[in-house]
Amino acid sequence: MIKRIYLVGNPNVGKSVVFSRLTGVEVIASNYPGTTVEFSRGYLKLKDDRVEVVDLPGVYSLEPNSKAEEIALRILNELPKEEFIVINIVDATNLERNLFLTLELIEEGFKVIICLNMCDDAKHRGIVIDVKKLESILGVPVIPTCAVTGAGIKFLIESILKAKQIFLNKLTHQQRWQKIGEIIESVQQLSHRHHTLREILEDASVRPLSGLLISGGVIYLSFKWVRFLGEGLINKVFDPFFFNLYKPLLEKFSFLLEKKGFLHHILIGELIKGEIDFKQSLGILTTAPYIELAMVLPYVLAFYLVLGILEDIGFLPRLAILLDNLLHRIGLHGYAIIPTLLGLGCNVPGILSSRILESKRERFIASTLISIGIPCVALQAMIFGLLGKFSGFYVSGVYLILFSLWLILGIILNATLKGFSPELLIEIPPYRFPPLLVIFKKLYIRIKGFLIEALPIVFLGVIVVNILLYFGLFDFLSSIFSPVVEGLFGLPKEAAIPLVIGFLRKDVAVGMLVPLNLTAKQLFISAVLLAISFPCIATFIVLWKELGLKDLFKATLIMIIVGLSVGTLLNFSIP
Repeated sequence: MIKRIYLVGNPNVGKSVVFSRLTGVEVIASNYPGTTVEFSRGYLKLKDDRVEVVDLPGVYSLEPNSKAEEIALRILNELPKEEFIVINIVDATNLERNLFLTLELIEEGFKVIICLNMCDDAKHRGIVIDVKKLESILGVPVIPTCAVTGAGIKFLIESILKAKQIFLNKLTHQQRWQKIGEIIESVQQLSHRHHTLREILEDASVRPLSGLLISGGVIYLSFKWVRFLGEGLINKVFDPFFFNLYKPLLEKFSFLLEKKGFLHHILIGELIKGEIDFKQSLGILTTAPYIELAMVLPYVLAFYLVLGILEDIGFLPRLAILLDNLLHRIGLHGYAIIPTLLGLGCNVPGILSSRILESKRERFIASTLISIGIPCVALQAMIFGLLGKFSGFYVSGVYLILFSLWLILGIILNATLKGFSPELLIEIPPYRFPPLLVIFKKLYIRIKGFLIEALPIVFLGVIVVNILLYFGLFDFLSSIFSPVVEGLFGLPKEAAIPLVIGFLRKDVAVGMLVPLNLTAKQLFISAVLLAISFPCIATFIVLWKELGLKDLFKATLIMIIVGLSVGTLLNFSIP
């Protein structure tokens, strides 16, 4: 009886996609090596049995040279060999490199079935593999698949029980490579063909000069598209809904509550000039849903759509290669670009994905830099909304300061923290455009997670602010923080409350700056302070969980020092 199925393969051979196809578990499939650094579990119905499927970290060999390979080998030895099957995921476009692990698995006596993935890409590249001959030479089933589209997955499942256990004499390292050469010569044929435009772009995007130019252009266009799509959704969809359909209903409800009283204050909030103002009323039926759904969600949708496309096309590994030298200066390597980009959507998944970094030192540096120097898309949406009306200079100025801070602080942390950063070992996949269904499924998963995480905190934040307003506690809290807020930051003492509320939710805090009628300089300083000060409570909890109490205290101390220093410097340096 089979108790478990292991998915084993080199990094970036599509294991996560195969896992998702077999189990239906909502695992985000990315084109970037490192997605499966921590193994995933799911279940497959095999005839009448429910079999556990385990997606192991990507490995090159069963002779451990990294933490990922140690974990994979440890898991493979948990059960007797008779009780599990190994599905070896092999990249058809790089058969020679992948067969080293395949031969090791067969030599170890595991029951193996070969999933020859990315056969579509192999065909496009003029690579023809004789599957039947390969199956005959290896002595185990070989199933050609394209996991992204689902081609061959049905045959893979049907062939699982045909997995074979073969006992060979173990080969030496040299003998194994010699045998691989003989296999390749026997089963693989290459046809001559000219490079396509896609292949020319693949080469150009990893070279220093052309790569940086391409990456700069892609990033610029990505942010332009995020803003274009976000503003389009706000102007064409969300604002018309809130102002034309939702607001009249709230006005009737407000009238029923006689436009006064505690319940009215909590649900509707303050009436501005006798009317509901979605940005300033601060009611849980007015400001709370408007901020999150009409001001933030459109940008979140746009950002994750663009990020998902960049992931699956294969752009991010090339960006990691290009930025590897820069990231080494701050104690990280190219992998860290993935948590950083995810942090631009939401700091929570950004910090969680820092697990792909091997050392505790790297994870601390990455998490701290994300918390301080990477504004989430919710905060970015509010920054665009408030500062964009003055000029693009103020918006770009916020990003310039945050990037400079991210770089300088990273250099300082790298110089002061003990330890080292391992070299970058990364596979570069070909450019490919995945089916729209895959992109939108990933978008749905991310938006669902964002709403589940964000909405309760937004409503909590608005309720807290509402109660403070109702009982007149704002002046008391403002007076406590006024020496710092007024004396060092040059802000009115009322700005202390939004800065404190930022701990609950940044977008709510920025929205509270609207009725204060701040100058462009004051809004600029406030936006920077909100970005680099305490992350929202959800991020703070994740930091605690990931770093531990001691490192959380260190990161918090760094935030306080950086916040006080930068806020003061901006106040006295900007005319």
